[in-house]
Amino acid sequence: MTTIEKVLFSGNSHATFNHDPDIQRGEHGVLNLELSAFGGESHEFIGTELHPRAEQLFSGAWSACYISAFEIAASMKKVTLPSDYSIDIQVSIGSVGKGFCLGAQFTVRAPGLALETVGAIAHLAHQICPYSKAVNGNIDVGLNVVTV
Repeated sequence: MTTIEKVLFSGNSHATFNHDPDIQRGEHGVLNLELSAFGGESHEFIGTELHPRAEQLFSGAWSACYISAFEIAASMKKVTLPSDYSIDIQVSIGSVGKGFCLGAQFTVRAPGLALETVGAIAHLAHQICPYSKAVNGNIDVGLNVVTV
């Protein structure tokens, strides 16, 4: 697997279930995306830049899929997720020698749960998520778990 030597561009996404229809939306100059995943429930990405780069679109699509896989994994482990859990994914394109490659960094936030529990759910979700399975072994994927 190749690791990025120098990041050229990154695309970020923040996925969470919108339980509040009155939540503040993006301001002028941003695009609000509502994506659906195989769970059928909509996921909102608020405040995406206009004319997003490919890395941001990939990050957003991966987030929509992964957050559903994360819920399935939590259910399989019989863990109740906090209502404010979220998934942030940064997909970067960078240079490696004379070529280019992708990399991804996940930040999973699940306040109030044990670090080991969230880590186990996150790893299981990667085994369930079709996007994670598609890139497995092909790009460097990091994981950061936040439980506070």
